[in-house]
Amino acid sequence: MAFIGSLCLLLIFTTLVGHLFNRVGVPSVIGQILVGMLVGPGVFNLIQSSGALNLFSQIGVIILMFLGGLESNLKLLRKYLRPAIVVAVIGVIFPVVMISVASMAFSFSVLEAIFIGVVFSATSVSISVEVLRDYHALNTREGATILGAAVADDIIGVILLSIMISVMGAKDVGSSPHTTNLGLIFVEQVAFFGLTYLLVKWIVPVLMRIGERLLMTSRITITSMVVCLGMAWLADAVGLSGAVGAFFAGIAVAHTPYRTVIENHMEPIGYAVFVPMFFVTIGLKMSFTHLDESAWFVVVLTILACISKLFGCGLGAMMSGFNIHSSYMIGSGMISRGEMGLITAQIGFSSGLLSGAYYSDLILTIVLSTLIAPLFLKHAIHHLPEEDSASLSLGVESETKRS
Repeated sequence: MAFIGSLCLLLIFTTLVGHLFNRVGVPSVIGQILVGMLVGPGVFNLIQSSGALNLFSQIGVIILMFLGGLESNLKLLRKYLRPAIVVAVIGVIFPVVMISVASMAFSFSVLEAIFIGVVFSATSVSISVEVLRDYHALNTREGATILGAAVADDIIGVILLSIMISVMGAKDVGSSPHTTNLGLIFVEQVAFFGLTYLLVKWIVPVLMRIGERLLMTSRITITSMVVCLGMAWLADAVGLSGAVGAFFAGIAVAHTPYRTVIENHMEPIGYAVFVPMFFVTIGLKMSFTHLDESAWFVVVLTILACISKLFGCGLGAMMSGFNIHSSYMIGSGMISRGEMGLITAQIGFSSGLLSGAYYSDLILTIVLSTLIAPLFLKHAIHHLPEEDSASLSLGVESETKRS
């Protein structure tokens, strides 16, 4: 029952802090992350990250991304697919180059420095989705570009990590050769997106109609949850983030007549427990051990983690025809590393690509950049000129109609 007590305490804290942060105009996710930092090992050490909390966190990010897909406009995503890819590619090159060079300046080897750059090439759009939803900006051209770029970024990051493990893994692990079949990974991911197309176009609508005929309470919601969790599992199985699968599950379900019902049912499920635990868990992973020895490294890495995505993705957006204000918003939406950065760092650490001391520094930097990201995005949204804010008002109108 210790977990139940911890869960109760965390829900009380996240609700009160979220209320206070919303009251002063700061995204509530920042408050939830700060709760994790304060009650976790980083400060008061009241609650430690556990298997149960991590499980709730995983479910939380899956539901959050499912809701993000549910509210997304597929036509808008298709329209801005090309700029999304440009944003993703340049948004990967900038952090890999900038952070690799900075890491070498701190006496890391070339391969270790490149690996650190690869860790920070990842983007976790989950927190950006939360902020965009709060400001009704998810279903806009900027929101569509951020979502599309994050998916492309995820794929590029998986490929880069696989290459790094292939190059460094056997040497560092010190056991049997650790190789990754990049061809197989590529084929599996292509097959996943092919299956996703079939699911969006034909399979999910049929499944939802079958679910409607079941003699069960909440049958539509249960069917959509099966689709969500199933696609998250498939994405994870082919080396992508489960969040990517959940996002496309949301898109698939959104193109059925049950969208409004599912959104009204899934949002309370996610935001009552699971989504807050995702943000709390990020804070719980923060540790200040040996910070005095590596403070400058963490500070430099945090600054570069923010500006490399901000300028890299912003440049990609400008090259794709966005004005400077929209480019700033897109760059801000790509700063957060969140669970993708944590997952990438964890895989690399497990494969022996980095020592435990430096792994803690990376985790701290990922959490700090994730904490800063919503502030940039909020600032970017509020400083859009009136003509650029027109698209955001469309999101407000559609949100009002749905509610």
